[in-house]
Amino acid sequence: MKYVDDYRDPEDAKALLATIERLASRLERPIRIMEVCGGHTHTIYRHGLEHLLPQQIELVHGPGCPVCVIPMGRVDDALWLAAQPGVILTCFGDMMRVPGSTGESLLQARARGCDVRFVYSPLDALQVARDNPERHVVFFAVGFETTTPPTAVTLLQAKAEDVRNFSIFSNHVTIEPPLRAIVNGGETMVDAFIGPGHVATITGTHAFDFLVEEHNLPCVVTGFEPLDILQAVAMLLEQFVSGDVAAGRARVENQYARVVREAGNPAALRMMEQTLTLRDEFEWRGLGMLPDSGLGIAEAFAPWDAERRFTIPGVRKEDPKACECGSVLTGRIKPWQCKVFGTACTPDNPIGTCMVSPEGACAAYYNFGRIDRDVANQVVIED
Repeated sequence: MKYVDDYRDPEDAKALLATIERLASRLERPIRIMEVCGGHTHTIYRHGLEHLLPQQIELVHGPGCPVCVIPMGRVDDALWLAAQPGVILTCFGDMMRVPGSTGESLLQARARGCDVRFVYSPLDALQVARDNPERHVVFFAVGFETTTPPTAVTLLQAKAEDVRNFSIFSNHVTIEPPLRAIVNGGETMVDAFIGPGHVATITGTHAFDFLVEEHNLPCVVTGFEPLDILQAVAMLLEQFVSGDVAAGRARVENQYARVVREAGNPAALRMMEQTLTLRDEFEWRGLGMLPDSGLGIAEAFAPWDAERRFTIPGVRKEDPKACECGSVLTGRIKPWQCKVFGTACTPDNPIGTCMVSPEGACAAYYNFGRIDRDVANQVVIED
């Protein structure tokens, strides 16, 4: 890739759409494709891709937004930590506005006097600890395998320097368990997956092998530009019309080869294995408790584990009854089908996480999704 415009070229988009139309005409039935990552959802809506695809193809949203899958009880735990005397709570910016069970967010907690600061990386949080030796700094860590290596690096650095006024409240999760829950749950009938390219840069493509080996569901690991997604759709359709899926020969393919390697990032994986440990279970918004799905701090790094340093409440809390983030995250409904979407729940006044995060499906649909199919066909791909 020389320029990002190479992946937004309208003529190339038209050529790919023609290929998709040709392949879709040969489908024996309509198919549902789940884009796992919220970054894909935003590209789809921003560029009107959903409306450009043939009627035989339906795109549904998956649980790949790291902020969206955090359950309300863990947000409450972060708010509790922020309120402790002498604590500076640090987090990524998109966690600042996620509401807890009382409706309060970390941004509002800061407004009432808690020392809450957003940082660009956990290493920035470690620097806050160095600068404030009389205070205890907690980093509220979230994310899939994509954002986990920086946490691992920070733990190694904190131990090497013996920075004892720093700890991590780990809410890192792994990609395989929620996909297993969706495939096996039976509530969402998914025929194929657009795999998360950023996760695969760390895990490699093998993380999705179980989809084809156990369920014969094709998956294409995909980049985040419009042409990436259109190419991935064409690659998935090719597996259906060629007869490979019908013959039980579904494949995991790598559309994002300019970034993703089959083995992922071995150095990052080694650091994660050294510093983190798999929890027996972890709660997910919309999916409940999933076994072997969360990452806690390894015993060797116990002094830097906020859950060992503090008696965190850890109380499970249900989402507000009006909020249907869980159904959106599992592809059971589209964002606009939620009764509070765009009325009581907006980016300025979010009720659920899907409307808060830059990767949330509700935020994507609110900002970009109100595009009529006929209008979308005229604008094709426009920045």
